[in-house]
Amino acid sequence: MFMGLVYTAFVLANKLTTAANAIVLQFTAPLFIVVFSAVLFKQKIRRNDLIAVRCTMVGIAMFFLDKLESGYIAGNLVAILSGALMAGMYMVLGSCEDEERFSSVFIGQMSAFLIGLPFIVSTRPEVSGLPLLYIIILGVFQLGIPYILYGRASEHCPPLACCLLGVVEPLLNPVWVFIFDGEAPGVFALIGAVIVISAVTLWCIFADRIEAKNA
Repeated sequence: MFMGLVYTAFVLANKLTTAANAIVLQFTAPLFIVVFSAVLFKQKIRRNDLIAVRCTMVGIAMFFLDKLESGYIAGNLVAILSGALMAGMYMVLGSCEDEERFSSVFIGQMSAFLIGLPFIVSTRPEVSGLPLLYIIILGVFQLGIPYILYGRASEHCPPLACCLLGVVEPLLNPVWVFIFDGEAPGVFALIGAVIVISAVTLWCIFADRIEAKNA
């Protein structure tokens, strides 16, 4: 269910704010994992965790300074919610067995479809060949194949490698959108993106080193 809500929140965020804002703010998920682990499971928050959380909050604040229109503010908030939901999704999937993980991904995909179905019925969008082609391409190449590869990679790669490779998405997403759609993020949003991505990436590296020393 978490996965279905993640998709729904991310799509809604893309409608309300820029694509760059939506993907970078969703990338705050690892920091939400720290917060949820501390609140729900009473795990101790280390100094590096606090520094990363504070830096990320500064980066998020930069997004809200970029464009103060109500739509962008609402979209940024939904994007942050998407990051929190993604954190919950990772925590749930991390507790699953290998066989259960792919079943959970499939159920998440179906729940996202069911959540979006009423909007399709109520808005009655125009159905033509090109939009259907885009939907198929997104379903196969942007969601289907990547999640299969992620499930396979997680069996052989350490979590840090998977997380750092995931940085490619928020880095390249604004580039592709600018090239093909002409949507350019503002100066404050770019500064915030650098802060958020740098904070999360460095936090992952230091966390891995600490775990290696304690092992």
